Amino acid sequence: MDSKLKIISMDTVKAEEVQWLCKPYIPYGKLTIIEGDPGEGKTSFALWVASLLTQGKGFDENGNIIQINPVNVVYQTAEDGLADTVKPRLLAAGADCSKVKVIDDSEKSLYMDDERLEMELKETGAKLLILDPLQAYLGDRVDMNRANEAREMTKKLAAMAERTGCAVILVGHMNKGSGAKAAYRGIGSIDFFAIARSVLLVAKVPDDCSVRAVAQIKCNLAAEGSTMAFRLDENGFNWIGEYDISADELLSGSTGGDKHKAAEDFLKNILSNGKKVPVSSIFAQAKAIGVSKRTIESVKRELGVKSIKDGATWLWKME
Repeated sequence: MDSKLKIISMDTVKAEEVQWLCKPYIPYGKLTIIEGDPGEGKTSFALWVASLLTQGKGFDENGNIIQINPVNVVYQTAEDGLADTVKPRLLAAGADCSKVKVIDDSEKSLYMDDERLEMELKETGAKLLILDPLQAYLGDRVDMNRANEAREMTKKLAAMAERTGCAVILVGHMNKGSGAKAAYRGIGSIDFFAIARSVLLVAKVPDDCSVRAVAQIKCNLAAEGSTMAFRLDENGFNWIGEYDISADELLSGSTGGDKHKAAEDFLKNILSNGKKVPVSSIFAQAKAIGVSKRTIESVKRELGVKSIKDGATWLWKME
């Protein structure tokens, strides 16, 4: 056994800024986890993110869609068929499918420490790798609930992410247990949570099961971003943007989603019949009923409310 001591002097280390694919949710060269209960929309969200990125779009810390450079994505799934599920979802989301790559693992199973992952990233220049679900890429030799085994496998993937500069998203099912803190209902060993630099929870909003919130429950590299949301129903996937509910409210089933509904009812009422109302008055009245400015602005975008300037005064009007 080689026990030679290796010491790094920090004066030899070159300082670098963290690079982001979508700040502060998805960093380059690091692991990001998207977790949630089965059927909550994790894969739909991951595929939408992949589709968005291939089109040269991303999202900022407030859930707003922004322009970026288009990127190649490697998407590996062990649960859904490529032809009947993945491809239709990508097309529905407007993806440039020429930029979405998949490693053929039909003859040899693919694992998290498989050298083919790094080979594919280098060959395609992909900037995002998605493994969905994480549990399928650990292999039979790893018990994801045993800390030492989970840590070693995840550290190898994290090292590969750093070498290639590629953002890596792991999609995983949460452990059972209602009401638990978000961090401790995560996927298997807490070591997954510890090694990931960003963790996103996807869950249904308690009072509207068609709305799924995306709450950031961990971010080591920047201030946590706002909770975001999307609608998933018979009309498909529709992005909402910023949403006022916390991860623990989502898990406990508390009425954080009521704030959004209250804001929606309030705006529809105050702007009914084509009325134009000063923004300052809207914010003041919303505050009086316990609805935050952030929630009002989020619902404004969702409802398509227009901003109109009358002299020095900004007004809102429902179209």
